[in-house]
Amino acid sequence: MSEQERILKFQVFRYNPQKKGDKPRMVTYEVTEAPGMTVFIALNEIREQQDPSFQFDFVCRAGICGSCAMVINGQPTLACRTLTSNYKDGEIKLLPLPGFELIGDLSVNTGKFMRAMSERVESWIHDTNADDVNFDKLEERMDPDVADQIYELERCVECGCCVSACATKRMRPDFLSAVGFMRLARYALDPRDKRSDEEFYEIIGDDDGVFGCMTLLGCEDYCPKDLPHQTQIAYLRRKMSLIS
Repeated sequence: MSEQERILKFQVFRYNPQKKGDKPRMVTYEVTEAPGMTVFIALNEIREQQDPSFQFDFVCRAGICGSCAMVINGQPTLACRTLTSNYKDGEIKLLPLPGFELIGDLSVNTGKFMRAMSERVESWIHDTNADDVNFDKLEERMDPDVADQIYELERCVECGCCVSACATKRMRPDFLSAVGFMRLARYALDPRDKRSDEEFYEIIGDDDGVFGCMTLLGCEDYCPKDLPHQTQIAYLRRKMSLIS
């Protein structure tokens, strides 16, 4: 072993709820660190070389899909974007994201939550003239500044980190949370969506919506994409307060 190499110690949550008699526990694995190693790479090495039963999620490995979100040393973030060199003592503790149904070990069902959220905010463009679409007609030009704002919100990868970092969500299970606000703000900004402010108010104008946010900033602090969650929450609050 060269002087540059060191042994990483991973304390990993293990529990398979589908396996009869299995109990939650922490298991320690040791991995030899490599240059540029991420937590994701180390987890793959553990599964391939030490324990093939180990469960965690990934798809893109580039911080785009959001699948590998987990709690790393107390902070919800993406494993594929977290360098092991960030942890000087070489000790890394991994837990599944709280607030989601556990599939097994570090794997949680964020898809179930995101689908319910999407249906709740009706995340599609509502056009009153949808039945009279003329495919030969060009779409109206959108203001570039508005397009930039919408693009910024579209960068959300729905990883669930903001949900897990939200204390309000822990206390109020039906709270829409920042990812839902981000999704709805995207359509509230879009001039092609013909919903009225009153219709948006029906979705988020209560304590389980935007007025239930306690502004603890966990969503913004732990968003891997550095999205402006509080800016959008403030925007929706102003928009809804004009109605209430």
